[in-house]
Amino acid sequence: MSASSPAPGRLLLVPNTLDHGEEPVDLADVLAPGVLRQAAALRCWVAENARSTRAFLKRVATVVPLARPLQDIVIRELPPPAKGTATPPAPAVWHELLAPALAGEDLGLISEAGLPAVADPGAALVAAAHAAGVPVLPLPGPSAPLLALAASGLEGQRYAFVGYLPQEPAALAARLRELQALSRRERQTQIAIETPYRNAALLQALLAQLAPETRLAVACALTLPGGWCRCLSVRDWRREPPAIGRRPAVFLFQA
Repeated sequence: MSASSPAPGRLLLVPNTLDHGEEPVDLADVLAPGVLRQAAALRCWVAENARSTRAFLKRVATVVPLARPLQDIVIRELPPPAKGTATPPAPAVWHELLAPALAGEDLGLISEAGLPAVADPGAALVAAAHAAGVPVLPLPGPSAPLLALAASGLEGQRYAFVGYLPQEPAALAARLRELQALSRRERQTQIAIETPYRNAALLQALLAQLAPETRLAVACALTLPGGWCRCLSVRDWRREPPAIGRRPAVFLFQA
């Protein structure tokens, strides 16, 4: 930054609710008033999906008036995640998304659900912000993996978020056995997520591959009406598997 350049604005990591695809909850029950005030003040955003972000801002406006009309708010979308051998986005892409912050204006980053950059492609923009000298400020809000960990009663000092697991049955079975061995060796909780329509397949694999004495926690629809978390041995879960359906869920286990 040259002497004549403005001081950069901040990249604000704005939390979202966990009700994506569900009946909307009251924002004031999930997000702090200060978070809503800061979200309402922002003119520029980066998001996975512009349409859902506009819907989020409409919800914010029912609690805190927006600083400007919604049509004057600029929402840029993150580049789609690279797949296979696809070339990752060029640095210029991130520089362009960060342009408002580099010009001295605060910029919001929002995920489809929960905290941005956690199980979320926004992490690449955060990395680019650090490289460009843009201050990053995370705002407090719900994170499904951490809420599930807190509610599980499993080891909270040593844990690993392993994200999405392989879908191919043999690869999934091998990965679960590997993670169980690591959990036993390190006394470490393993935390996994899955798209709701694959909840049943992942649960079936967990019950088939994990040892009977391994503790397994299932956290379903946290922060939503009817949400719950239970932790039992795999042996006990096999007697009465939980009915999760296609609601958002987090799976945790400790050997």
